[in-house]
Amino acid sequence: MRIAIAGASGRMGQMLIEAVLDTEGVELAVALDRKDSPSLGRDAGALLGRETGVAITDDLDALAQADCLIDFTRPEGTLAHLQACVRHGTRIVIGTTGFDDAGRAAIDVAAQKIAVVFAPNMSVGVNATLKILDLAARILNSGYDVEVFEAHHRNKVDAPSGTALAMGETIASAWDVALPDVATWARHGETGPRESGTIGFSVVRGGDIVGDHTVYFCGPGERIEITHRSSSRATYAQGAVRAAQFLGDKRHGLFDMQAVLGL
Repeated sequence: MRIAIAGASGRMGQMLIEAVLDTEGVELAVALDRKDSPSLGRDAGALLGRETGVAITDDLDALAQADCLIDFTRPEGTLAHLQACVRHGTRIVIGTTGFDDAGRAAIDVAAQKIAVVFAPNMSVGVNATLKILDLAARILNSGYDVEVFEAHHRNKVDAPSGTALAMGETIASAWDVALPDVATWARHGETGPRESGTIGFSVVRGGDIVGDHTVYFCGPGERIEITHRSSSRATYAQGAVRAAQFLGDKRHGLFDMQAVLGL
């Protein structure tokens, strides 16, 4: 399978390139970056000390040479890449977060023409955690207050994280409610007692934290904590390559990592 990587010179892009190079059955075909990237024209594996024979380019038409693009960039970049994938019939794995409603709608439309995996977190462990949260929320559906805590590095631009939102959506779905109807995004000043049935969110941004997520179910006399901590972006990269392989026989449709993992 011929794989293209977006944001090839960035930290996540380099992790993705390394994962592709280390995975049997896939090959690096295209490495994309911004028009102002100083890495344009360099070998995609230069920063890894590995020769790939693939030069980093800003030419989106290069996607015609790939079976699937893996994209962990920014919403505006991903949406431009998505349209290029539609033009060339290239599948896409989207790990980018922070899309607004219009961006999500554009992904839905594209999935009618090409195969798409769209997930806020490609980690196998995170997706196992989401499955556990669904079960916990169904059992602890009364008498427990729920808080979703997340912490990421200082350069992350969206909050709460896509993974935290996925956790909240999983719990809300188990309760048969819509997350926007029960979410508490911020607290300041005299807030009064907590309203039952709500899901609170707390965010930390600092240092080089890769990603920590904890969901608290707080009841009378007890507290249940379900936690996932990432110590390396490699888990996201490996999951993304697995998602690309999953799309190998798919012509169109929108899938998530639960589908990729058979959960």
